[in-house]
Amino acid sequence: MEHSDTHSLVTRQRRRVLITGGGGQLAGALATVFAGDVVRALSRVDWDVRFPAPPEVGEPQLVLHTAAWTNVDGAEDDPQGAAEVNVGGTTHAAELGAPIVAYSSDYVFDGRKGAPYVESDSPSPLSAYGRSKFHGEAAAGERAWIVRSSWLYGPTGHNFLKTMLRLGADRDEVAVVADQRGCPTYVGDLAAASHELVEAGAPFGVWHLAAGGDCTWADFAEAIFEEAGLDCRVKRITTAEFGAKAPRPAVSILRSEKDAPQLPHWREGLAACLAALAETR
Repeated sequence: MEHSDTHSLVTRQRRRVLITGGGGQLAGALATVFAGDVVRALSRVDWDVRFPAPPEVGEPQLVLHTAAWTNVDGAEDDPQGAAEVNVGGTTHAAELGAPIVAYSSDYVFDGRKGAPYVESDSPSPLSAYGRSKFHGEAAAGERAWIVRSSWLYGPTGHNFLKTMLRLGADRDEVAVVADQRGCPTYVGDLAAASHELVEAGAPFGVWHLAAGGDCTWADFAEAIFEEAGLDCRVKRITTAEFGAKAPRPAVSILRSEKDAPQLPHWREGLAACLAALAETR
């Protein structure tokens, strides 16, 4: 995707950019890549998106909406709670009136296609979480970039990578699901691609932005241990053996049929994330 000179940081004024879900891993990465703008990141304490924005939120010129209910299994027990955040929250973010980047998920698909999903494929979510993310896409309105990504991780927050690093340091073997396949996406790469999408003046609509390549959760765990130098084996198990409450798509690889920004391969993202994590220690 080519950048337009008319949208460059050099020739335009700094935008007022609002980031919801300011305490999350993606929000932190977005704040870094959008640092050329006037960025304000609001945590849940600042604005619980289940409710309309308080007056002090003001009038942003761009909204990066990362606030979300992310507990996939918890949504099965409280689908209304998930909808209040993922649908109602997106509605309230869109009500600010600015163009919005609304983040969605590979879990809007059922995983039965047997091939990568592109933007024009029809969603068919399996779980309450997936349904809440799909309905949230519609709630973003017509001036929205709907960015679907998958298996997010970063150097902060709670995620699969952080869990594997902790378990791998303490155990000789970790059981990991080997029959779900997707694209582990480093939030630093997703944030950079999001910035590129906006700066290029891409049309509103659905965009798939996920890491290059694909793997299973077990493959990802083995790569984490290898890159981090941890002597831990991966015991490959099935989704049924793992026994999670919410159903997951078996194959939810995301690819773009549009002129979308290209993210690095997931192994490159993993190396970059571990390097970033090392810098914070």
